[in-house]
Amino acid sequence: MTLIQAIILGIVQGLTEFIPISSTAHLIFAGRAVGLYAGVNAAMRAEQTTATIAVLQLGTLLAVLVYFAGDIWNISRAFLLDHLALISGRQRLMQDENGNIYGKLSRDAWLGWLIVIGSIPIALVGLLFKKQIEGTFTKNLWVIATMMIVIGVFLAIAEVVGKQKRSMAELGFRDAIIVGGAQCLALIPGSSRSGSTIMAGLFAGEVRETAARFSFLLSIPAIGASGLLELKEAVHKLPPGSAVPVLVGTVVSFIVGYASIWFLLRFLRTHSTGIFIAYRMIIGALILIGLSAGYISAR
Repeated sequence: MTLIQAIILGIVQGLTEFIPISSTAHLIFAGRAVGLYAGVNAAMRAEQTTATIAVLQLGTLLAVLVYFAGDIWNISRAFLLDHLALISGRQRLMQDENGNIYGKLSRDAWLGWLIVIGSIPIALVGLLFKKQIEGTFTKNLWVIATMMIVIGVFLAIAEVVGKQKRSMAELGFRDAIIVGGAQCLALIPGSSRSGSTIMAGLFAGEVRETAARFSFLLSIPAIGASGLLELKEAVHKLPPGSAVPVLVGTVVSFIVGYASIWFLLRFLRTHSTGIFIAYRMIIGALILIGLSAGYISAR
């Protein structure tokens, strides 16, 4: 990997990780366009590409950590203090008719539990299908193009049928299960982690900005675990001389990723996800046409 390749991939990762258009799909394309790991066999190229993407995601993870530093501090502090108080017997938990825990457990502490609960599905599925995720199937353009369109269609439906009334303060166990379950779709390239989770949040009745904000907070354990696991394996999988370029690409993905979070949260306050839906549909259709006509290869 060269510095130019790393910078290009870092920009693509930062732009597409949080905007619901599929970062993996665009990174696969960008990798092909710049000739990333050209000359190695398909299986090895798939593993090296997966490792590179996961490490670049650490840059966008850092962007989330910095952007939401205040929220993360409040959630962590409340989670620790509230549970220490519960253990000491000074607080009592209550439950409403919807099954949501409330009372002495603060909203920030409860949000911490929602992030934990919502992270369980992708952790289980990711570990069970680790080999498939790293393999050539998830780099297949037929799969990528199909999921670009499928998630685009469901995101459009969510925009129409979602009530879009509920804020961060109203999130409950149901949101964690629905959005956390949808996050598993991100393991299929072309789905988009943010696209899948924002779609699920809209179906659950969340307002667009809440769906995006919860999506970003929920990304912290998922991206962190994936990146750290792959970082260990990347040492052995990536070719010699990759350390500096990958580091540069990760820094670039952090800078661009931070700007992307800022943009999307403000954009969704006054706009729908329509422009992203249209983009997904057009790109997905163009890929399928190119594959059918033989202009591009599936792998």
